[in-house]
Amino acid sequence: MSHVIRLAKKSDSEDILRIYAPYIEDTAVSFETEVPTVAEFAGRIENIGRQYPYLVYQVDNRIVGYAYASRHRERDAYRYDVDVSIYVLPEYQGSGAAYKLYDCLFTILKEQGYYNVYAAYTVPNDRSMKFHNKFGFSLIGTHHNTGYKFGRWHDVAWLEKVIKEGTEEPGIIKSIKELPQELIEGIFHLHTL
Repeated sequence: MSHVIRLAKKSDSEDILRIYAPYIEDTAVSFETEVPTVAEFAGRIENIGRQYPYLVYQVDNRIVGYAYASRHRERDAYRYDVDVSIYVLPEYQGSGAAYKLYDCLFTILKEQGYYNVYAAYTVPNDRSMKFHNKFGFSLIGTHHNTGYKFGRWHDVAWLEKVIKEGTEEPGIIKSIKELPQELIEGIFHLHTL
């Protein structure tokens, strides 16, 4: 079996959306209520991919999971922070694919110059809680009754992880496109061994 992590392309949007759609339609994991079109989703991949890593995990040329970073908050002082999201096909949960995706994502984010990573999940979700705890995330708070889906209110837990210790004068943030291709390929290779 071949395992590959790589940057997502617009042409992957249908396969990625196939992973994401059940989380929208059948769960409160995602607070979206309508499945986006393939074209809309391709636009999201393109927009996010201008600055942040948007990764896919493939097993024998089939995309089985994806993870990406996005802007944390609008104000400029937050520019060293990112939000992260990850989705994996149910049959690949517990296979190590999610772990490798996240580890790879954090390595790239650190190379870009980011310091803090934030994640959120709808509670209760023991699997997500344990997964994030394994990565050293800390619970920083809960938004109570913050999302209404499937006829009821849901709480969301917010977590943080420091990937790079703060300094008095942080450097310049590089876009994913500014990182050397050899560096990115090397990170991908290390995370699929």
